[in-house]
Amino acid sequence: MQQGDRQPERQRLRKLAQAALNADMTVDQLQTIIGDLDRTLGNMDNTISGLDGAIAGLGVTLARFDRTLDQVDATVTKMGDVVGRLERVTGRLESLVDIAEIATRPLGALESAGRGIAARLGWTDRPDNSE
Repeated sequence: MQQGDRQPERQRLRKLAQAALNADMTVDQLQTIIGDLDRTLGNMDNTISGLDGAIAGLGVTLARFDRTLDQVDATVTKMGDVVGRLERVTGRLESLVDIAEIATRPLGALESAGRGIAARLGWTDRPDNSE
């Protein structure tokens, strides 16, 4: 082989060696990236676990809130019943007051008449509370 024939082979070997070095550097870079990605995924797993715990806690809180709303609804229903009963009692009391006012009117008239008679008989100084 002559010197001229060896030149393309050397060029080819150099290119192959350079390609091997480039591939080796690429593999190192990929290993670094994969290592970083592994740490990132580990941190992400911890974050997701924390999020799962928070969601579980939120589920418990929402269940408690739902029970509280049910109790509020039941209380409002009971209060509505109590208000209805109170309205019926108030209506009855108003009727009794009306009856008592009607029943005491004759007593007021009788008292007024009694005062008038007492004044005419001279048993009082002032007739009908007039001054």
